[in-house]
Amino acid sequence: MTTPALPTKEDIQAKLLRGPYHQWLGIEVLSVTEGEIELSARWREEWVVNPDKRYTHGGILAALVDLTADWALVSKTGRGVPTVDLRVDYHRAAMPGDLRAKGKVIKFGSQLSVAEAQVFDNEGKLVASGRGVYSTAAPAPAAAPAKA
Repeated sequence: MTTPALPTKEDIQAKLLRGPYHQWLGIEVLSVTEGEIELSARWREEWVVNPDKRYTHGGILAALVDLTADWALVSKTGRGVPTVDLRVDYHRAAMPGDLRAKGKVIKFGSQLSVAEAQVFDNEGKLVASGRGVYSTAAPAPAAAPAKA
């Protein structure tokens, strides 16, 4: 059995940016290796949850954990995969500034896989981390068109 070629970061970037939400997050693929990925997200004012304290909403951090862990699986799947379960831990407030996320495959399975991610602020401090379970089953074949 041959292993599929590792997608380039440009290939992954193009696939990620098909999603309007990923475009809005300002996602950029920084690097991709076997079972690992590093992304950045361009900070935007709309992420602020508390105008007085100016920290980033936890939902943004959770989304970055999820999509980074998910796309760490791209070296095995060639595509993003559905999330089955996700756990996120918040370590400190993410203040205004770009974020960087690193994802890593923990266990790749034929049906379910586990990957984790860490999100860092622009000073390199860990702001959130988490682990997800993803459905890595092969996509179902397309149904044949009905005959008229």
